[in-house]
Amino acid sequence: MAFDAGFTKAIINELSASVTNARVEKIFQPSKESVLFVLRGERNGADRGATMKLLIDAGSANPRMSLADPVFDNPKVPPMFCMLLRKHLGGARITSVRQIGFDRAAEFEFEARDELGYLTKKYIYAEIMGKFSNLIFCDAEKKIISAVRTNDITSGSKRPVIPGALYTPPPAQEGKRLPFGVTEESFVTEFRNSGLSGAKFIMNTFSGISPLVAREAALCAGEDGEKLWAGFSELVRRLEECDFVPVMLKKPDGTPLEYSFMPIKQYGDAAEMTVCGSFSGLIEEFFAARAHAERIRQRAADILRLLTNAETRLTKKIAAQQADLEACRDKESFRLSGDLITANIYRLSRGMTEAMLPDWSDGGREVRVELDSRLTPSQNAQRYYKRYAKCKSAEINLKKQTEIAREELDYIATVSESLTKAETENDLSEIRRELYESGYASKMKNYHAVKIPAPKPMEFVTSGGCRVLCGKNNAQNDWLTNRLAGKNDIWFHVKGLPGSHVVLLCGGEEPPASDFTEAANIAAVYSKAPRGQKTEVDYTRVKNIKKPPASKPGYVTFSSNYSAVVTPDPDAAERLRKRS
Repeated sequence: MAFDAGFTKAIINELSASVTNARVEKIFQPSKESVLFVLRGERNGADRGATMKLLIDAGSANPRMSLADPVFDNPKVPPMFCMLLRKHLGGARITSVRQIGFDRAAEFEFEARDELGYLTKKYIYAEIMGKFSNLIFCDAEKKIISAVRTNDITSGSKRPVIPGALYTPPPAQEGKRLPFGVTEESFVTEFRNSGLSGAKFIMNTFSGISPLVAREAALCAGEDGEKLWAGFSELVRRLEECDFVPVMLKKPDGTPLEYSFMPIKQYGDAAEMTVCGSFSGLIEEFFAARAHAERIRQRAADILRLLTNAETRLTKKIAAQQADLEACRDKESFRLSGDLITANIYRLSRGMTEAMLPDWSDGGREVRVELDSRLTPSQNAQRYYKRYAKCKSAEINLKKQTEIAREELDYIATVSESLTKAETENDLSEIRRELYESGYASKMKNYHAVKIPAPKPMEFVTSGGCRVLCGKNNAQNDWLTNRLAGKNDIWFHVKGLPGSHVVLLCGGEEPPASDFTEAANIAAVYSKAPRGQKTEVDYTRVKNIKKPPASKPGYVTFSSNYSAVVTPDPDAAERLRKRS
C-alpha cells in the first residue's frame, strides 16, 4: 500500500477543500483507535448545509483519514477519549487542515468555545504510520490533552506522548532528506556514486516516498541517471503542483492490489488501473475490500482447522493401518508352522519349546518352529492356525478400512481446495453445510444449519459464446453436474487431483475446439494442478457421469471419456470470467 507522504498530501488537499469551516455536530468512537466526526458543511460554500462524516482511523490494520460513511455499532458507553472530544469539540468549527512537513501526519485545527464561552483553538494530530499510527488531541498551546496511544520516555520512544507534554511532530527519517529543491546535476552524480538501483536510491535518499512510487519513478530508467532524474522530477512536479489522480490497481480477478496519488504503469497487463472519483472513495473502497477478504479468512479459519485436524488424523490412521498390514504379511509363516507341526506330530511332545522340522514342500529344508511348552503338539498346531486365520481376516478388513480412510482423505482434500475458492460468506455457508451433512460440522461451534441461497457457481463465456460453469465447492459440484447440466452438455475435471466440476453448456451442439481448450483450462486452473506444468483434464458428456449411492459430496464416476492436456493459465481463465 502507498499511504505515503505524497498520498497524505493528496488526501489532505481533498479534505481541506471539503471540511474547512464545517461544524462538528456529533462525535463517535467506533473502535479504540478510530474517531468519526459528523460535520455540517459551510453554509455559504459549495457543500452548503451538507452533512459529512470524517473518519480518522489510527488502528494498525487499516490506518487512514477520509470522508466516509462506515457502518458500525455505536458503543453503549462512549470511551473516555470520545467523551473528552465531545466536551471540547462539540459545536466547534474546523478552521484548517494541513500536512505536517512532508510526512504522513495531518493537523486539524478547530475553533471552539471554552467553559466561559471564549473562542479558543484546539488541535487534533492524525499520524498515519502503520503500527505507529496515533491520534493526539491538544489545547491552544499544542500541549497534549489526551491521545489514543500514550507513551513516556521510559518506553524507549524518541518523543513522549503524554498529557501535559508539548506536541512534537514525528522524528524525521535518519539519513534522508526532502525530495524538493534537488538539482539534476547533484541527483545524477549522487545516483551514479550510490551503486544502487533507481528505486532503491530514491527510497534510501528521500523521505516520504513509498516503494510503489519509487518503482514508478524509476520505471524504464535502468542505470541511466538522466532517465531516472526525468521520472523523479516528474514526481516532484506532481507533489509541488498538487497534480494528483486517485488511482486504484486491481488484479485480473477484481481484487484491489494497490492505490496511489498518480498513474501507476509498472504492473502492465497484470493489473487494471482505475481512476476513482475521490481520494476518500478510493481508500474506503480499497480498505472495504481488504476488510472483506480478512473477514472471509477469519470465518474460514475454523473450517480450515477442522480440515487440518481431520487430515492429520487420517494420515496417522492410514500409517498405523499400513504398519498392521505389514505385520499381516507373515501370515503364511503361521500356516506353514501349523502344517509342519501336524506333519511331524509323532516327533513332538508337550514341554518342548522348539523343534527343527523338515519342510518337504521346499526340498526337506529344516525349519525352526517355536512351541509353547504348556501345550500339546496338536494345541500348538491349532494356535498357529488361529494366528493365520486372524491375520488373514485382519488383512482383508485392514485393506477395506485403509481404502475408506484414503477416500475420506481425498474428500478432505477436495473440501480444502473448495475453501481456496470461497469468495463470499455464502460460499463458506455452503461448505459448512456440506461438512455438517458429512458428519463433520457437528464439531464446529459456530455452525448453524440455516437455509442458504441457491448455489452460484463461477460463470465464464468462451470465445465461441458458450457458457461455462465452475463449482466452487462440492455442494455446487453436485448441483452443477447432477441437477443443472443437461445430459448432452460436456463435463470437465482435472485427472487424478482435487478440483472443480466444470460444465460447458452447449445444448447438445458441438462447440468449436477452442471452447474445449478454454473449458479444460478452467478445470485445470480451479484445481490442485501445479501451475506452469502440463496437466491432463478428463472430459465427457454429462450423460456418462454417475454418482454412486451414499458417496461423498462431489464424488462421481464416468465412462467413455476423452482427455485434453493443457498448461493452467489463470489469466486466460480470468479474462473469460463473467462477474455480476
